[in-house]
Amino acid sequence: LKLGGYGIMRITLMFTPLTELSYPFIILALWGILMTGLICMRQTDLKSLIAYSSVSHMGLVVAAALIQTPWSFMGATILMISHGLISSSLFCLANTNYERTHSRTMLLARGLQMMLPLMTMWWLLSNLFNMAIPPTPNLWGELMIMTSLFNWSPWTILIMGLGTLITAAYTLYMFIMTQRGHMPKHLKYMPATYTREHCLMVMHLLPMLLLMFKPELISGSL
Repeated sequence: LKLGGYGIMRITLMFTPLTELSYPFIILALWGILMTGLICMRQTDLKSLIAYSSVSHMGLVVAAALIQTPWSFMGATILMISHGLISSSLFCLANTNYERTHSRTMLLARGLQMMLPLMTMWWLLSNLFNMAIPPTPNLWGELMIMTSLFNWSPWTILIMGLGTLITAAYTLYMFIMTQRGHMPKHLKYMPATYTREHCLMVMHLLPMLLLMFKPELISGSL
């Protein structure tokens, strides 16, 4: 999905900016952010929720690529790299849940915080990155795209603000449904987490911490 966004950015650079022709596609991309966010709120399948979350973030990348400004391209690049890492970490966490509960339905895999507290820590960190809290690279990417969209049309700030609110809502919904509450009665035994799983999460989040402290690795002199 992120390689597709990179391809869109490369293709748009080949054409002369046609502002009027880009209007419907930018509006469609922004509308897609809201629609996929609302779809995430209705998901019961954990992996489907994470997949739709990636689609929602790609709406920002498409809109940024169509505006064709230096800030929008840089914001799209930062967002694709940072969300690519976080999306992968969320899929890894979903797989660790599935290996123990044998179900992707969130209602059948609740209360895992009591059994897997260290994994809950990884869930919390990944969800906080997904929500783009300060000072994560996700936030810098979204702010650069929001600024570019606001310069294009001030009305886009309303859609972007609502999209950010929906993103926070379904991210918290995902965390609460999987980690909090009472464990289902059929989950009487659950194996402990393995070292390889923690190493895998460290390899996902260490690059995010590196980008947090050295954003110039992507942004250059901006």
